[in-house]
Amino acid sequence: MPATALLPPDHPDRASLAAEVHARPPEPLAAPSRATYVAVRIDGDDREAELAHIVTLCQHHGVASPPAGGTQWVATLGPLRFKWERHGEFSSYTFFTPGLSALPFAEPVAALLPAGWLAGVPGLTVFAAHAKLVPADRLGDGALGMPSAEQLARHFGTHVVVGAGIGDGAGGAFTDFVIHADGFARFLLVDREMTERQAGRMLQRLFEIEAYRMMALLALPMARGLWPRLLQIERTLAELTACFAGSTAPGATDGSVQDELLLQQLMALAAEVESALAASQARFGASRAYHALVTTRIAELREQRIKGLQTIDEFMARRLSPAMATCATVAQRLHDLSERVAQASSLLSTRVDIVRERQNQALLTATARRAKLQLRLQQTVEGLSVAAIVYYLAGLVGYGAKALKAAGLPLSPDLVTGAAVPVLALGAWWVLQRVHRRIAQDERDGGPPGH
Repeated sequence: MPATALLPPDHPDRASLAAEVHARPPEPLAAPSRATYVAVRIDGDDREAELAHIVTLCQHHGVASPPAGGTQWVATLGPLRFKWERHGEFSSYTFFTPGLSALPFAEPVAALLPAGWLAGVPGLTVFAAHAKLVPADRLGDGALGMPSAEQLARHFGTHVVVGAGIGDGAGGAFTDFVIHADGFARFLLVDREMTERQAGRMLQRLFEIEAYRMMALLALPMARGLWPRLLQIERTLAELTACFAGSTAPGATDGSVQDELLLQQLMALAAEVESALAASQARFGASRAYHALVTTRIAELREQRIKGLQTIDEFMARRLSPAMATCATVAQRLHDLSERVAQASSLLSTRVDIVRERQNQALLTATARRAKLQLRLQQTVEGLSVAAIVYYLAGLVGYGAKALKAAGLPLSPDLVTGAAVPVLALGAWWVLQRVHRRIAQDERDGGPPGH
């Protein structure tokens, strides 16, 4: 019975997630060996061109190409062992070959590649290094099988060398963290009692430390560029806040518009801060992640101090940590500025709203006053209307009385008209009051007048 028959259906990502812990395994290395490592930052649009470039190398050596969509691939290309890895923002190319050159770093592994192939890799070089793995017994009388000062000078010249025992003393790692004339940094890895896989892991960690360090430092030029602008924004915000507190806006000559002008200036400042945040936070976040990887890889070296040399951990603490602190400070100041600008804008908006409410209240008061005046005018007009209605109706009564007198009735048209005037006036007043009561009742009931 298949084992899968005993389980519920697999999650779609189960196999890939289980394989993730086995991703990018180090290449086992036997001393003596040489290696060349190149980390290239590549945009997403160049991924297909990168794969096509690797295919040309495979065709040149007659080996199978990497699978489409793959993120890592290892192949033997003649005398070379080639390892390709695709990371989030960059790709790494590592080339291995056994043996050493007559002179330190005189015959790099990259020289064994087809002419121009490495230079034609799509993207921009972030880090490149040559490394050599040397058995401890080839180093003469160095302390505990480690290279002497003269031997280090042969490999790194007059540069200050950083190094330590690694793997709890199973080996040693040395570098000067300098880009030499050929464009490559240099690593010297000493094998005292490392296994082949341990040597491969240690060399991979050394390469990754520098690759991740360079990727982390990509945020530093951005932080340095933002720093002067941050100082200017903070000064501007302080001035606007002082103006807000003093109720005086720069450029405002009319006290009634100064808050509006201040609010516009704060909105422009907020837009600038948010634009800087949007442009920088992804880079700063990636920088923090890369720095964490550097710290992890250094811890995995398990360094032991060698007298007279700085360890890699000490070197990074003195050089990389301040740069990362600068990036973190700029990122935090951007967030703080965003909050401060938002708070100032909120306070000023509240004050502007209060002023508007007062203006609206004054407008409503004026409107009510005008409505009252209109009501009085309407009442006056209604009084004149009553008089006109009574006059019109009295005339009709007078015509009727005259008609009746002409018919033979003993009536005085003038007396009848005069007697009718009070009655007509009272009737017109009563009708008008009834209309007023009906309108008032409809308003109290919330319905439209006349219903």
